[in-house]
Order: sequence, then C-alpha cells, then structure tokens
Amino acid sequence: MNVPLLVVDFIDRARNLYGNSLAVSCGDERLTYSRLAERADRASAAFARLGVKSGDAVAYISFNCHRLLEGYYAVPQMGAVLLPINIRLTPEDIAYILNDSGASTAVVDRALAGLLAPVRARLTQLRTVILMGGDPAAASPLDGEDFESLLAGAPTTFARPDLSEDDVAELFYTSGTTARPKGVMLTHRSLVLHALGGALLLGCDDRTVQLHSIPLFHVNGWGTPHSVTLTGGRHVMLPRFDPAQVLETIERERITDAFFVPTMALALLADPAFEKRDLSSLRRLMVGGAASPPGLVRALDERLPGCAVMCGYGLTETSPVLTVAMTKRGATGSDDELRDKRTTAGIPIPGVRVEVMDDLLRILPHDGTSRGEIVARGNSVMAGYRGHAEATDQVMIDGWFHTGDVGTIDADGYLRIVDRKKDIIVTGGENVSSIEIEKVIYEHPSVAECAVIAAPDAHWGEVPMAIVVRKRGMDVDEAALIAHCKGKLAGFKVPHRFAFADAPLPKGGTGKILKRELRERYLNAAS
Repeated sequence: MNVPLLVVDFIDRARNLYGNSLAVSCGDERLTYSRLAERADRASAAFARLGVKSGDAVAYISFNCHRLLEGYYAVPQMGAVLLPINIRLTPEDIAYILNDSGASTAVVDRALAGLLAPVRARLTQLRTVILMGGDPAAASPLDGEDFESLLAGAPTTFARPDLSEDDVAELFYTSGTTARPKGVMLTHRSLVLHALGGALLLGCDDRTVQLHSIPLFHVNGWGTPHSVTLTGGRHVMLPRFDPAQVLETIERERITDAFFVPTMALALLADPAFEKRDLSSLRRLMVGGAASPPGLVRALDERLPGCAVMCGYGLTETSPVLTVAMTKRGATGSDDELRDKRTTAGIPIPGVRVEVMDDLLRILPHDGTSRGEIVARGNSVMAGYRGHAEATDQVMIDGWFHTGDVGTIDADGYLRIVDRKKDIIVTGGENVSSIEIEKVIYEHPSVAECAVIAAPDAHWGEVPMAIVVRKRGMDVDEAALIAHCKGKLAGFKVPHRFAFADAPLPKGGTGKILKRELRERYLNAAS
C-alpha cells in the first residue's frame, strides 16, 4: 500500500521525535515542537469552526512570525490551501489576489490591517477576517476575530480528513512583471519532494538553526519552513530585514544557516557591526534571487571563514529551488575558477533536471557557451496556474517548464544565468545581457547599487541605460563609469545613458531590484 506524500507529516515527525526541543524563536517567544504542533492543531480546529472547508484558500498577510509558520501546517492539514501574500503589495494588488484565489479567510497581522481595510468591502468571497499580533484592545481600521482567542477556545487536537498527495497545499502568486499575477499551485507531493531534495543537498539536520530573514511569502523564503521542520531544526523568525539586527541575531541565536539576496548580503558586509559580531556559528550562507555581483562571494569567503557560501536559483513555479551552487566533487578548475562556479546558479537539487533549449526546443550542449532558455522538469514543478490553463500550457511544453530565463550549462553541469528573456537588450541587432553590464559596473569601487535597462533609441532601436547609486561619501560621474566599462565590455555593450539615484533602488519582498519600476520612473520621465 502506497502512503501519500504529505507536507503535514513533517510536523508530526518533529512532534514525535523533537517534541521537547526548541522549534521556533520569535522575538521573546520560544516554542517547542510539541507546542508548535498543538497550536497548529488548535488553529485548524478554529478555522473549521469558522467554516473553512477542504479546497478553500486561507490567506495570511503577515510579517515573519511563529503564527505564519503554524499556518504552513494548520491550513494544509485541513485540505485547505495556504496563501501567503506579499505585504509589499498595494491594497489594490491584494484585492486582486484575494478575489482571483477565491480566498474565504484572511489572517492579518494587526500592524498590516491598513492593507486590507481600504478594499474589504469589495472582497465579496472573503467571509472571515482574523486579526493576530499586537494589542487586541487597540483601535483597528479592520474588524475581525481575534486569533489567540480562537486558539484558546479550540481543541488541542485535530482529526485530519483524508488527504491526497496531489491535493494543492499552497498557492503563491507570481510577481506580475509582465501581466496580472497568477496563482501557482503547489501540491503536497511537490512540496515534500522539494523539501527532501533541498535538505539532502544542503545538509540540513536537527542542529540547523535557520534564520528566516527573507519573508516566508516570497520565493526565496517559503522552501525553508518544510526542510527545517522535517529535520527537527530550529526556526528563528525576523519580521524585517535590518542589517544590524540580522547580525545581532546571528550572534545571539547562534545561527547556522541563512538565505539572502545579493543586496542583503552587500548591506551586511557594509554594516559597521559586521566586524564586531561573533558570526562563527554560520556554516551555510545561500545567496539567491538575483545574479551576485563579482567579488561578493570572495568577500563573504574572506570575512566568514568556515562558512560555505553558495548561490542558488529557483522560481515560484518550482517550489522554489532548482539549483544550488555548491562545490561538487570532480569539478575542475583553479581555486578562482571553483569559486566562480559558486557564483553561478549551480547544479540541480535531487529530483530535478535542468537544461537549456533553443527556439526549436532542442536541448543545447553543456559547453558553457551555448545559450538558450532554461527549462526544468521534476516533481517539484507546479501543478499549474490556478484558473489559467492557457498560461499553464504556454510554459509547460512536453513536460518541461520554460522559465523565461536565458542561461548556459558548463561541462561540470553548472547552470549560469545570462539574463531574463525580457531583460535582453537588442541594440543594433546585437543581444546584450543586462546582467553582464551590471556585473562590470558593480566592480567600480564607488558603486553601491546598479541596474541596467533597455532605453529606446532612434538609431539603435534600444541601448543600455544604467541607474546607479553611489556609495556613501563616494563620487563618480558618467564619464568615469563609461571609461570603466570600456575597458571591460565590447563597445556596443557600454551604457549609452546613466542616471544617478540619491536613494536605494526600489526592491521587491526579498530585496530584488524592481526593473519594472525603474523603467516607469526613468523612461517615462524622459519621454
């Protein structure tokens, strides 16, 4: 008899084997796995009393906290669907997602009630609002049930219905960079096998102390709750990314594992507290979500001896991690070349196959130069876009998920991201990678941040335009950056235009630079 693969079995294993062990540190609160599992059961029972049924979407609008972590098990074990929502979205964006998903219930942190209150009247399918965190007696722009009161009045155990591994357990919405966001359906099976593959490749175990500094609603954050719980590790929740607080937390909680996007890692390196804190507990540091600037891995290697620093790659549609840039046995090259491999997207996690294809859907050779669209197949690929069969068919072709990213694979199997298809700049008939230009600009000692976009041009069609943020106290002008680029890039790749921003560039939930906003801000202003 086959036993279904259910993501909620992870919390059962942790309760049975690690019940008295610390499961989560969240501010001043500390919960054992027994307590965490009991609260998840109470939440399931409370949701059921409020009318949540199998198949219903239950949305969470929350910072990283233990209550959101509880939702990762409380909702799926009912046969319902967990829907964490990006708290950086506007109320209008959130209204679209809630209506499109048909969410029946929303669990909202009181500090974020202002995101839902303006649109509450238009959410005709949303039956119940539950407020958590903060002071229940304080005035709120949003009416709702009190989360802790519901749990206090609920049974301590929950009888699960029959669940199938092919049931949708979680629903995450894409960023909507080119169209309306789409809900990505992830099944119990895909999440279980993703967690097993990720834990195996990264060496997650019951001594892991995972820092959740990336929001759990984002692609780089939601994979870790499962692998850490599965292995009996400890979760450490941070509601916001603040470099000084992150460094203090690493020292205080003896963090072993952390995930950052490059802008976060750069901010940590630049913070004065970096040299003052004891960071010796770190054993793995993953950098993903965007291409890493040159020198970032080297700087982290030098300043975090004993910590394995690696990059990675994944998407909402792939649960999310596809590849990890660890140094594999048998990889060839000098020390610098091997370090360079750790700045790539890496090698596939177990259970995943990754290739690059040309426009005729032919798999290209692993020679490090043949560029094509990155495609993937495996158990962790999504079940599809909710309510968007046509859009699903456009990206799922002959069993391969087409990412929309362009890359190469070398002879050792390492995937390197060249660009997003939509971020390729076509100037005078030449394809130019914005990532390649950004990496060169980042090498200038005066540059803190940069992003390259395509600007329309009457002669060339479009040309590279760079938006740059200078480091504090540093000065560099357009002429100096052009001279810097000319020594490292072909002439047609050198940006024709530069803009200098006085504030950090706009970023999404994990710190990834939002080029869409830059296009709207700089190109529309110039037109």
